[in-house]
Amino acid sequence: MQRNPTAMIDHLNPPTGKMADNVVGFARALRAAGVPVGPGAVIDALDALQLIEIGHRDDLYATLEAIFVKRREHLLIFDQAFALFFRAAEDWQHMLDSIPLPDAAKKKPPPASRRVQEAMAPAATRDMPSAEEQELRLAVSDKEILQKKDFAQMSAAEIAEVTRAIERMRLPQAELRTRRVRPDRRGLKLDLRRTLRASLRTGGEVVDIRKLGLIDKPAPIVALLDISGSMSEYTRLFLHFLHAITDDRKRVSTFLFGTRLTNVTRALRQRDPDEALASCTSSVEDWAGGTRIATSLHSFNKLWARRVLGQGAIVLLISDGLERESDAKLAFEMDRLHRSCRRLIWLNPLLRYDGFEPRAQGIKMMIPHVDEFRPVHNLTSMHTLIAALSSAPPPHHFSTIRSVA
Repeated sequence: MQRNPTAMIDHLNPPTGKMADNVVGFARALRAAGVPVGPGAVIDALDALQLIEIGHRDDLYATLEAIFVKRREHLLIFDQAFALFFRAAEDWQHMLDSIPLPDAAKKKPPPASRRVQEAMAPAATRDMPSAEEQELRLAVSDKEILQKKDFAQMSAAEIAEVTRAIERMRLPQAELRTRRVRPDRRGLKLDLRRTLRASLRTGGEVVDIRKLGLIDKPAPIVALLDISGSMSEYTRLFLHFLHAITDDRKRVSTFLFGTRLTNVTRALRQRDPDEALASCTSSVEDWAGGTRIATSLHSFNKLWARRVLGQGAIVLLISDGLERESDAKLAFEMDRLHRSCRRLIWLNPLLRYDGFEPRAQGIKMMIPHVDEFRPVHNLTSMHTLIAALSSAPPPHHFSTIRSVA
């Protein structure tokens, strides 16, 4: 016998009679925003609603979250979708019809808000570009727009396309010359042992001179990725980028930090990107939480620096630098990290603003101890970073590189 969820909810809540339709519509909106919600989860949610008081908003939120959210990175999308969907009908219609004021447009949108709003919009207008986007598309191609568009302002479809573009990225071998040698016809060092052994074939006469050349190996890359709440709009795409270069070069170590440090190098070495990212999120307990950069760097310098920073490693510090506890300890740990690696590159999404100034105390303490300060907020900045990693390192001094995209 098949259950009729709508009739069941109508029997429990005769005054409204629309809760089942609302749950089904909410599930569809989550799927459109990128959260995998199947029919089984919808039936489980309808069954669970019989056990709570639907009139209490907090109980409804906790129930649907427990059923629909399976990964930590989907919690932000669920929170925004719930806030937008379960509100008064007139407020929802007013939000769809209203035009944002200029002052409101300057404020930073909540994480995943654009994807959720597009998922909630009617199907006829969901994929309709704005007037500004239509004007831009008349002048340049969609691909060029996507290259320069900020990750935080992308829709769900654009993020999916960018993810596919990141997975195709390849990091050319930035060779690092070592002291080890190997047989090389063009080498500059005489291989006396092999030369004498070859002379035995000619009665002791040296005819074939063997040489040795230095071995070039890819420089190790160590990534320290900030996963705090202020970086939530960029974290997943950065993980896709690190997975792409990890799959191409095995000498890549990745650490995530918020309030604590977590080594996810082994998780990112899985071939499938979705499985790799799922393994990362399951092993991290402080996802989208606070930020303790000094404490995390102290843990890295004490437990991992000697293991992964050998042989001229390049360190990528991906963070906005918004530290909760800015004191002398942060400067000390940054200086220690800088002295332990061959090249320290700080990638900061805040540098995308033309008027960016290092006013935060944590940023002021960190800047003197980095070799390069780069923006990383779109595909263009990622391609620029790959080119910089593939080239010879610059002289050992601090340089600020701003984006023109």
